[in-house]
Amino acid sequence: MDAFFASVEQRDNPELSGRPVAVGYAGPRGVVAAASYEARAFGVRSALPSVTALRRCPELLFVPPRFDVYRAVSSQIHAIFGDYTHLIQPLSLDEAYLDVTANRRGIETAWTTAKEIRARIFEETGLTASAGISYNKFLAKLASDHRKPNGQFAVTPDMGPAWVEALPVARFHGVGPVTAAKMKRLGIETGADLKAQSMGFLAAHFGSSADWYFGIARGQDDRPVNPNRERKSSGSETTFDRDLTAPEEIEAGVLRMADDVAGWCESRQMFGRTVTLKAKFADFRQVTRSRTSAQPVCDHEQLRQTSLDLVRSLYPVRLGIRLVGVAVSNFAPVGDQSGMPLFD
Repeated sequence: MDAFFASVEQRDNPELSGRPVAVGYAGPRGVVAAASYEARAFGVRSALPSVTALRRCPELLFVPPRFDVYRAVSSQIHAIFGDYTHLIQPLSLDEAYLDVTANRRGIETAWTTAKEIRARIFEETGLTASAGISYNKFLAKLASDHRKPNGQFAVTPDMGPAWVEALPVARFHGVGPVTAAKMKRLGIETGADLKAQSMGFLAAHFGSSADWYFGIARGQDDRPVNPNRERKSSGSETTFDRDLTAPEEIEAGVLRMADDVAGWCESRQMFGRTVTLKAKFADFRQVTRSRTSAQPVCDHEQLRQTSLDLVRSLYPVRLGIRLVGVAVSNFAPVGDQSGMPLFD
């Protein structure tokens, strides 16, 4: 989807149409969750601090996120996908891989399939989407960004390897900013530079990721579209308006996050054995504390109490805490006791 959260807000509020919009909060600790294309023209991007975004675009309009609406629209879109294939692997609310090899609707090409899906999304939601079409997931992901917004691009088998060689490695899915900076220090800035490196060189510098980098430099990716990809964790976090040192204020934030996570677990009937507390201090140092129990944590109050126990292990707080988060992981069926000991 194109600027999904911001586009939903512009669709639902005509006064925002054509204006620079950021989904998030404008406070001193706010962070941009999503930005419209009008805002992106000023360099406003997701994860940018709100104060920085406002400096770049003084006319930026902030709107609070409405995740219940975004989830509902995402469900509409996935229902459309289901008319074309049962092999759908969601990446997020606004992005998914589709394997249309089976061609359920008898459409002549994947290109035409993508055009029809995009047209239906616009007709049924009023929102635009972009598509990448290729013979593997890595190339389709790259291609999906190539004609944004409201476009599509295909990477065919005869053009794939050469097309990858010409791209900056910073654009590669799976190469984050830190890895891209490391590659640049090693003289690797394009796909061709990456392809020129031996497996031994890549293993020496990138360890277990060497095989992945060796393959994608050649346009190779054998991962199937997996509609049953297992979810590993669910969490929620918040950045406070100011650094907190008072335990009652810190714990109030922790409880809000625990309640968010408990709501998600209960709505999906997915419960985890491990509860993790994350805290970020005023100097941006981050710590985590975890507790794993023999059985899944399915009781709301147990999750709240475990979260409090974990944050209390950080006291006394010498530096203020700017962010807290709570997550559950290690999902298991209720009643499953596989010998997992209780430990901190």
